[in-house]
Amino acid sequence: MKKSLLIINLGTPDSPSYFDVFKYLREFLSDEKVLNINPILRFILVNFIICPFRSFSSSKIYKKVWHKDYGSPLLHNTKELTKLLSEQLPDVDVQFAMRYQSPSIATTIDQMLAKNPDEIVILPLFPHYAAATTGSVFKEVSKCLADKWVVPKITFINQFYDNDVFINAWITKANKFDIHSYDKVIFSYHGVPNSHVDNVYPDSLCKDNNCELEITDANKFCYKATVYETTKLIAQKLNLDSSKYIVSFQSRLTNKWLDPFTDEVLEKLPAQNHKKVLVFSPAFTADCLETIIEIGDEYQELFIDAGGEVLDYVPSLNYSNDYVSLSKILKNEQIKAELTWIYE
Repeated sequence: MKKSLLIINLGTPDSPSYFDVFKYLREFLSDEKVLNINPILRFILVNFIICPFRSFSSSKIYKKVWHKDYGSPLLHNTKELTKLLSEQLPDVDVQFAMRYQSPSIATTIDQMLAKNPDEIVILPLFPHYAAATTGSVFKEVSKCLADKWVVPKITFINQFYDNDVFINAWITKANKFDIHSYDKVIFSYHGVPNSHVDNVYPDSLCKDNNCELEITDANKFCYKATVYETTKLIAQKLNLDSSKYIVSFQSRLTNKWLDPFTDEVLEKLPAQNHKKVLVFSPAFTADCLETIIEIGDEYQELFIDAGGEVLDYVPSLNYSNDYVSLSKILKNEQIKAELTWIYE
């Protein structure tokens, strides 16, 4: 059985130039799964208001993280992970794509189909399901396959937030820090609009479903519920009492996004005599702009200016030996495709 594995990350500009950043932001923000407003209003906002102005500031930030040898850290991390998987899965055609910009999902799927596989496993590198990430990937994959005359078996892995070895990989990362020496531990996740999590529930709202406390049949695809569950699983293995840590959300565009907001949480901590803080960001499996700059630079400066003393960041899993390697994808080919994690 010829198997293929396609791992998919969010995307990155081709360069940190204004025009390449504009191109990336335009594609990203034009996605109705990301900005779910009236299409005409979205077109006007994205093309004439947001992108023309935001591309200047974003270009400056991308230049800070752009490496002289390999460029985008997100692209580099994803490429290296693909190489690692190819070594571990010699009988599987392993490729990677980006939801936005290059290499595109459409081009990569065409290359994989040309090899006539029996099955393609699609693995978005987002541990927690959200319509704006995993949902958008599914929509794009479906669009790319819709006009094909021959479509092999497609297995789509939509989340892995509670996988034991995924959790253990974060524990290994955390063990490089004296975690109990910190006054507070912050679990900072990428934010999403409140409307996105509310849309998970046909007859209620997110706030009515105890998402901070438990996973139920109703909230099992709610981004808020799954990030709280990841946090609890990591905290339990680190013997962290619930009073020791805070779940927060970063990278918001408006105040109608999931809260509490990470920047506001960090600003208040020094006044509460919490001056040494450790930050995790388990929604990101690869370091990128949001971790390197937003947490590593901007939040650190904000925290120190507010009277804090130390803000340390636990690096993402990336592709190092501390990462979970994804292998033995099709454990039982006849029944189901199963994601098995093997920790190195």
